[in-house]
Order: sequence, then structure tokens, then C-alpha cells
Amino acid sequence: MNVRLIAVTNPLVEIQNEKLTPEGLIAYCARVSSPHQEKLDYEKLLAYCIKNRHWSIFEMVDMTVEITTSRAISPQILRHRSFVFQEFSQRYAKVQSFETYTPRRQDTRNRQHSVDDLDEATITWFTDAQEKISAFSVEKYNEALDKGIAKECARMLLPLNTQTKLYMKGSVRSWIHYIEVRTDASTQKEHRDIAEAVKEIFIRQFPVTAAALGWA
Repeated sequence: MNVRLIAVTNPLVEIQNEKLTPEGLIAYCARVSSPHQEKLDYEKLLAYCIKNRHWSIFEMVDMTVEITTSRAISPQILRHRSFVFQEFSQRYAKVQSFETYTPRRQDTRNRQHSVDDLDEATITWFTDAQEKISAFSVEKYNEALDKGIAKECARMLLPLNTQTKLYMKGSVRSWIHYIEVRTDASTQKEHRDIAEAVKEIFIRQFPVTAAALGWA
């Protein structure tokens, strides 16, 4: 798993010869009806809007991140339909890598939850099983390509731990919702790790907003 920042909206507006920050742009747009639109300070304004759930102003700035994960996790991410996505195409390019996951025990009370208390022997067995299946899948996948079978068909031989890469772009409002939902304990750990990494990026890029949300 890997997450990295690709882009954040770059404001071109200047106030008092000072270029606006992305958060400054949010405030500038929020003050469209105010005679004080040219004010540089915005900490109290953003905190007020968050407290009173005035979320629309946070749609004025976007952030794009690059996420490397498995084909098991990417569909969970793609369910967030307020975002725009571009994902690695297994129809166009040859698959190169696989993710290896540490297993957890199934929670008997919650089918969407797992418990991290398996013994070392079971963990080792599962790790070995992933490696063997990946190796076998790669062998047959490459054989299929060598026989002239199209990538879009050959990919049917690949397991869910096949690695993929996607770009995820959304507004600050969408990222706030995503982070709040996907850092919750009910989210699968592998996806939660991605959301926590996104949260760290968000805090660095939007420190005032993050502080108002109680994240910083």
C-alpha cells in the first residue's frame, strides 16, 4: 500500500500582494456576499462553517492523490462516487506486482469485521498460500499472453491481491467525508490504512480545516 499527494488546487488570486493558499481560496469564495472578501484571515470563518455544517464552501478546492493497493481494495474506494478516478488498466498494460496481506480471524458476531489474534503458524500458512497462488497465477497469465490471448481475457487468471494504481480527485468536502467514514474501525484494515495515510496528507495541506475538525 502506498499513498502520495499529486495535486491541490493552486489559486491564482492575490490579496494585498499575497497569493491565496487553497484554504484562503475556500474562504475567499465563501465571502462572495461579504464586503470583507479581501480579508486574509480565515481561521474563524472555516471553523464556523464546519461547526454549523456549511459544507458547500469546501467544494471550491480539490485534492488528487495516487493510491497503490490491491484489486480487492480498489472497488471499496471506487464506491465513493463524489470523486473522479483513473485506474491502472489491466486491459491495456501487463500486470507486474501483487500485494501480500497479513490474515486476521473472522469475527463471529460481525461478518464485516475481523480480529487480529491469529497464531503465527496460521499467519505463515496464509502468507505462503498467497505467494504460491500469485506465482502460479503469474505463470499461467504469462503463458496466456504468450499464446496471444488478449490482456483483457488473460487477467481472468489473476487473484484479488493483484496490485493496481489509481488516482482519486475530489473536493475538500468529499475528502472530509471519505476520511471520517474510512478511518472508522468498521472499515477493513487495508482500506483504513489508506484512509489514515490520506488523512496525514490532508492535515498537511489543510491545517486550519483539519484543526477545526479536531484532527490536528
